[in-house]
Amino acid sequence: MVDEKNHEEEIENEVIDKESEESNRENRQKEMVPKQDYEELEDRFKRILAEFENFKKRNGKERDGLYNSILSDVVEMILPVLDNLENAVKVETQDNEYKKGIELVLKQFQEVLASKGVEEIKAVGETFNPEFHEAVSSIQDENLGEKEIAQEYRKGYKIGSRVIRHSMVVVAN
Repeated sequence: MVDEKNHEEEIENEVIDKESEESNRENRQKEMVPKQDYEELEDRFKRILAEFENFKKRNGKERDGLYNSILSDVVEMILPVLDNLENAVKVETQDNEYKKGIELVLKQFQEVLASKGVEEIKAVGETFNPEFHEAVSSIQDENLGEKEIAQEYRKGYKIGSRVIRHSMVVVAN
């Protein structure tokens, strides 16, 4: 009797399993997306992904541009201080320790600017370039080439290719 009962339960379980399997198969078929719908969804996904990648790149460029713009503005305001330190180093003094102190401050200041990507614009001996130089006067000198910079009144600075301040120069010939 017990074997017969177990056997009946096994048969019932098999029937239930088969019914459950058929029900799952029917549900999976209902859930399956037609190929055309799948391709449309895949295309949409790829487009959205591409748009997001473009957004990230554009946002990164804007962020870098804003950072450089702010840095340029701050550096531009500090450059007169650098000019004054350079002038202070040029002045003759009897107190060598004082002069060394000014030189150290100037050197530290220049190192900080260099660490932020600020570079001096080369002038004396270079050919005049209106993108980097501002001509305040011209001279005739047979020893210098045409449009060669003879003197620099004020140093110019740039960050990358962006000019913060043009060099004030004297151009020959």
